[in-house]
Amino acid sequence: MPDVEQHSDPFEEQLSADLRRAGAGFDADRAALVAAGAVRGRRRMLRRRAAVVGGAASLALVGLGGALLLPGGNGSAPRDEATVGTSGNSATAAPAPDPVSGDALIRALEKLLPEGKFSKAEARGTDEEPGPYVSGVYDDGKGAAAIAVSLGRVQPGSDEARQTTECPGKVFTHYDTCGTTRLPDSSVVMVLQGYEYPDRRVDTKLWSAELVTPEGQHIGISEWNAAAEKDAPVTRPEPPLSPAALRQLAAARVWRDAIDATPEVPGRPAGDPTPTATRPAVAVAPTLRGLLPKGRFTVSEDSGDDTGFGYLVVDDGKGKCLVQVNVQDDMSDVAGDLFGSGSQTLPDGTRVAVHQGPSEKGGAGAVMWTVDTMRGDGRRVVISELNSGAPHDAATRGTPALSVEQLRAIALSPRWWR
Repeated sequence: MPDVEQHSDPFEEQLSADLRRAGAGFDADRAALVAAGAVRGRRRMLRRRAAVVGGAASLALVGLGGALLLPGGNGSAPRDEATVGTSGNSATAAPAPDPVSGDALIRALEKLLPEGKFSKAEARGTDEEPGPYVSGVYDDGKGAAAIAVSLGRVQPGSDEARQTTECPGKVFTHYDTCGTTRLPDSSVVMVLQGYEYPDRRVDTKLWSAELVTPEGQHIGISEWNAAAEKDAPVTRPEPPLSPAALRQLAAARVWRDAIDATPEVPGRPAGDPTPTATRPAVAVAPTLRGLLPKGRFTVSEDSGDDTGFGYLVVDDGKGKCLVQVNVQDDMSDVAGDLFGSGSQTLPDGTRVAVHQGPSEKGGAGAVMWTVDTMRGDGRRVVISELNSGAPHDAATRGTPALSVEQLRAIALSPRWWR
């Protein structure tokens, strides 16, 4: 998977462009499958890591609320003692609240943290691009820990809103525990206890909370057991805030007020920018399952009914393989980059490219086989298969279970465009 941590634009604002860039940057291991929108599992992480650049905690996430309260039973979150000076709690609030500065967000986070030392704070205000966040290093006396909070919006009721608070599949996101809770005000919050690195090459833990309100306000919180998300020694066995504390912090009213004070950029959708009218409607994993050779495979994990991207972990009795599919509309503008020397053009104008090689991120012996196809009208289906059950795992067998010809037949099936 490409190292999206280095991108500086929010994932939700750049998804459409990223689909094309991921395709244009295609090589034997990228295949634009995971990079172009692994909707289930890595999507939240990608969006967060694209949202913040630099700082002690360059992920856009977390805070902590020892004094916070969960929303009350009257259906609305109570206002906690930390405020940022907005009037979002007033029935006569102005339609355009005053901007909230980065310094105000820093003060709010520091006030909400349990007793301890808060240092190396960085923030963006609500009138700064690409959006508000606050981060710092918190030490409760048991070891320094990076912590951050990101604030934004998603389209209420959209797939993005649902996926943001849905526990991911472990194929792409390694974690110990994950749970989703509906609060009394109908907000939904997911708390995930996972790791900074999918391959677990170091013991840096990343715990996060993602809360989405019925109005589409999105609060993301993350914390680490190190003073920085990457390249810093582990300072404690676990991050300082418990799952319950993360959940409480995400529910704090101060963050919703700040989101309300963030102007919406004209022409920038609040949620997934892919137009609904052009988004492929086929559920990828069930369609892929129906295209597998009959009676040959068992399926141990799948991506559910997501559209656009999906995967299966299959086994023919000789070892697990991860099979991934991306389905995209209107990709003609990158056709020249994707289908160069060695590609084939079929009589109906469909272009086909085949790539075989080592898996860039895989473990020992892992290889990836990919078949990329594009119809004459720009509709693209790209399928990739690993000879392992997850992107960072070692090979379970010498070669993938499905042959290149079988992958090609699946990618060219008309079922993707029903």
